[in-house]
Amino acid sequence: MPTLPRPLTLPPDPSGRRALRRRRHGETATAWAFVSPAVLVILGLSVLPVVWSLLLSFQANDLVTPSRWVGLDNYRALSQDPHFSQAVRNTLLYTFLYVPLSIAIGLALALALNRRIRFVGLYRTLFFVPFVISATAQGVLFSFILDPDFGAANSVLHHLGISPQGFLTDSSQALFVLVAITLWSGTGLCTVIYLAALQDVDQSLIEAAHLDGAGRWQLLRHVTLPALSPVSVFLLLWQTIQSLQVFDLVYVTTKGGPLGSTTVIVYFIWEQAFKNFTAGYGAAAAYVLALALFVVAAVLRVARGRERTLRTKAAA
Repeated sequence: MPTLPRPLTLPPDPSGRRALRRRRHGETATAWAFVSPAVLVILGLSVLPVVWSLLLSFQANDLVTPSRWVGLDNYRALSQDPHFSQAVRNTLLYTFLYVPLSIAIGLALALALNRRIRFVGLYRTLFFVPFVISATAQGVLFSFILDPDFGAANSVLHHLGISPQGFLTDSSQALFVLVAITLWSGTGLCTVIYLAALQDVDQSLIEAAHLDGAGRWQLLRHVTLPALSPVSVFLLLWQTIQSLQVFDLVYVTTKGGPLGSTTVIVYFIWEQAFKNFTAGYGAAAAYVLALALFVVAAVLRVARGRERTLRTKAAA
């Protein structure tokens, strides 16, 4: 039986390999040339400040004289500082009030605006406009409106026969007033996100529920809310992070007063670092806040993972 001819093979060309290697190196260098400005910005504005502030939290530093290493003394002092404890309590109270209320009101508004009514586009815009107003502008606006002597709020209360209120100058009211101001501005985001999610709910499920005789409450509880659960988890995480980092509104309106009733953690950090010139102490408080944010994110992520696992098992 005749054998087939063996294929001819050429020896590898070393010059071709070198040319390919040079071209790859050139492409890599070009890519880094385009990416390097963004990398430098990230390193300069994110990574390096984080590392430097972590080292600063273990030092006694007034930003003027040479620093002194004190180890964990700043963290021990925080655990015994009544002003820091008050700031933590104020922040937690603010978060526990603002987060569920903003999500619940946003969902209610989204359900109301998800119908075919006249001027619905105008209503959606009006509810979202406060969200795009800066916290500084909100603070200035409501400082005038809620002024206990010349504000419009007390003028309206006077015409209604109600005694004037201290609002932002009353230690028993100030934090709740800040929550109300933030709800006025922050609920618009929840409304818009829920509106987008409602329009993606599977209509076949809604029609099937109607055919089974489900009422409006049963439809909301068993169809709409489960479909909105991923969005609700996202909003819970987002609103919690935002509320734990509130600063601008407090700085413009109350400066942490009266009597420290509105001093939140971020304002406490700013006050220690740039008012009292104890930068190391402020950095330690900042890392306590960072740890709290990390714990919140981790807990919500684990909860979301368990919910997804249970849903997958139920579907199977």
